[in-house]
Amino acid sequence: MIEARHLRVLRAVATTGSFSAAGRELGCTQPAVSQQIKALETSVGTPLLVRGGREMRLTEAGEALVRHASGILAGLTAAEEEVAAIAGLRAGRVRLVSFPSTSSTLVPTALAALRAAHPGTRVSLEEAEPPGSVTLLRDGDCDVALAFRYESAASDAEEWADLVVRPLLTDRLVALVPERHPLARAGAVGIAELAREPWIAGCPRCRRQLVEACASAGFTPRIDFATDDHPAVVGLVAAGLGVAVLPRLALESVRPRGVRTLALEPAVRREVVALTLPDLARVPAVAATLDELERAAVRR
Repeated sequence: MIEARHLRVLRAVATTGSFSAAGRELGCTQPAVSQQIKALETSVGTPLLVRGGREMRLTEAGEALVRHASGILAGLTAAEEEVAAIAGLRAGRVRLVSFPSTSSTLVPTALAALRAAHPGTRVSLEEAEPPGSVTLLRDGDCDVALAFRYESAASDAEEWADLVVRPLLTDRLVALVPERHPLARAGAVGIAELAREPWIAGCPRCRRQLVEACASAGFTPRIDFATDDHPAVVGLVAAGLGVAVLPRLALESVRPRGVRTLALEPAVRREVVALTLPDLARVPAVAATLDELERAAVRR
């Protein structure tokens, strides 16, 4: 009989590459990890790991089991939470993953409302940009993932086809230029007007969108700096080191000193969504979290 705790240990070993590293991740000893792997191998009747010197690799059976482990563990989590709610326990746990511009805007409002309405529900928060956040969701390491997709990125819709997608808001990108820039007093700017400027780019997905938008305008941007940190982007622009585009949502928690914000024409928009697995969407605490995130977005 395969036990969930054994699957968690096998997945940790596969991810970290060793018994000792898996033990550190799981908070147990190396011998305990080894013992649980042996128990799992006994249960399935075949070796799952090949040990050779310092290297360790999965057998074909081990690869198959790890491939199915994430879905099995996510399903077990959903089952445990739903059964607990049906049994009348006024409690719940939600693991939320958010990207920075929603962590400082939508999330605080939503979680404050959730705590007021359901004080027994515990929510943990971790930050990750998509597609990393989506991977965490599929791997069973979170229950709700906040993500975004640009209007031009049809591939994202296909990527999320197996998930429950709760649209939250549409966020428009704006251009940032130093306050003494020749275009600083313009109300709006076409991205082609910034073709000769050095650029400060954001996260990998935002960087890809920037390159695509510039390509559509007939040029390739010269990216001098790249950072996921929005205050750093503003600081670099304010220092005259380049121009940038950022979502309006990202600017709400930043003091844009020394820069001018210009509407970008033609408009570039991204859709901010909350994602979860179909099984988890039926868990009361997860459903309540999705509802509060949607209300927080509507109140903006």
